[in-house]
Amino acid sequence: MKNTIILSLLALTFASCNTQKLDYYTIHGFTQGTTFSIIYEGKKDYTHQIDSILQVFDLSLSGYNTESVITKVNQNDPNVVVDQYFSDFYQKSKEIWEATHGAFDITVAPIVNAWGFGFGDSANISQHLIDSLLLYVGMEKTGLENGKISKHDPAIKFDSNAIAQGQSVDVVGDFLEARSIVNYLVEIGGEVKARGINAKSETWRIGVDKAIDDPDASDRELQAIVHLKNRALATSGNYRKFYIKNGIKYSHTIDPKTGYPVNHSLLSATVLAPDCITADGYATSFMVMGFEKTQEFVAAHPELSVYLIADNGKGGLKIFISDNLKEFIEEL
Repeated sequence: MKNTIILSLLALTFASCNTQKLDYYTIHGFTQGTTFSIIYEGKKDYTHQIDSILQVFDLSLSGYNTESVITKVNQNDPNVVVDQYFSDFYQKSKEIWEATHGAFDITVAPIVNAWGFGFGDSANISQHLIDSLLLYVGMEKTGLENGKISKHDPAIKFDSNAIAQGQSVDVVGDFLEARSIVNYLVEIGGEVKARGINAKSETWRIGVDKAIDDPDASDRELQAIVHLKNRALATSGNYRKFYIKNGIKYSHTIDPKTGYPVNHSLLSATVLAPDCITADGYATSFMVMGFEKTQEFVAAHPELSVYLIADNGKGGLKIFISDNLKEFIEEL
């Protein structure tokens, strides 16, 4: 449903440095079709364990892995029993779907694929095609009980792209915390979770990109810096993944209710939440909801903090910062 926005991570280049107590380790790698960077203060190098965890996670929720649980669910394998990762993914997705009244919906996969943002090339889009595919969209048409997914129609498919990277960030964070690690930063595909302080004894600082149309991500400038203290952060936007056809820009963010790419002023939504799966899911939701509706939603949900970048219609930008974020953000 979305291509997670790659954030510029500040203070991510620390080598393992000797301190009076412990060392800070840095781990880089590749997972879920993207990169990851992990920094933590500890006594041991957990590179191999983290690699193994991410491989197991990939085997659960990667739509590009032909042997994954989600692939088997989408292919209606009668023998597949979902694991805990899939169950957590489904339950959190349903929670956000209910809270956003359907703005977030993981069953939008058939339409995402038709628009060319999933598997294969785009289809010949018509209103008739969209109407036919909307018949398979809606989490109310699915269920999960005793490890088995039920569907009203076998054509229903799940898209994990809008939330799985955030979930994997939490999984790695939980692994570190289970080993009594209190100072760490986990970043996967631009989604981030931070606890404690960095090697300079400072709060972790995360850069948010300017919303500049650049699908190759070659033009990188920072719009703001977030001081991330014991929180998770995710950003979604329409300026990295899109295509232009017949002079029309088509965003990768699909509105599950209309079946069409969103077309409004909101360019980027950065969300802070207690955990990254929540931040990731709501970042996508807000890109569907738009600038004004997101502000209304956040006013009723103080557990979330947001930074919104929108087109002001006059060649410039309009910015919204929720009150509970203002003391933790620097605009550049």
